[in-house]
Order: sequence, then C-alpha cells, then structure tokens
Amino acid sequence: MATDASTLVTRFCAAWERMDPAELAGYFAEDAVYHNIPMEPAVGRAAIEQLLVGMKSMISAIRFEVHRQVADGSLVMNERTDHVTMGERTIELPVMGVFEIEDGRIKAWRDYFDMAQFTGAGS
Repeated sequence: MATDASTLVTRFCAAWERMDPAELAGYFAEDAVYHNIPMEPAVGRAAIEQLLVGMKSMISAIRFEVHRQVADGSLVMNERTDHVTMGERTIELPVMGVFEIEDGRIKAWRDYFDMAQFTGAGS
C-alpha cells in the first residue's frame, strides 16, 4: 500500500473500475469503518468486503470521476461523480468522500450523497 494518504486514495478510487471486492477490501484496516451516510456503516474489513460483494451483484460497472481532492496529513477529501451502471441504467451520482488513513490503510471512509438520486426516487 502507498504511504502517502492522497496517493492511496487516488489508487483506491481507480481500483473501483475493476470492482474486485477482495482487492478493494485490501485497502482497509482490519477495524475500518465504511459508511455510505444514508445507510448503516460496515465495520471491519470482512464486513466491508461482504458489502462490496453485495454491491458487485447489483452493479455491472462503476467509475469514480474525481473533480477535486485535498489532503491534510492523514485526512483526504474528494468531490467526485460516481458513474454507476446497473443493468441498462447508468447513474451519475455526485459524491463527497472523506477518508481517514492510518498506517497506509483506510481507517474510515464516509461518502455523502443523495439516496433519492441514487434510487431514482427523486426523478
């Protein structure tokens, strides 16, 4: 894993295009927390990997388009658009992500987005 927090997050975001749950989970600390704020958090690397397996069953493709990324020591924040394909539908979802890095791994990841936009309830 990269030791520079910003580089680690950049690599992690790029890895989503491969949508390999084991690879993505490998970026997290054993006791990490992944929280898509509209939903319940996944706590621990194993739970995060299981969440990613579930996501992969629904998502046929995903790409993170990072517009801005800032880092302050072990804290990285990025503003991005997640391009998510589920079946015939592609969603362009504006997201604000906050990453806390510890010992070269993601210790906490929080994504803020509008669930109604993701589910199509707002359209």
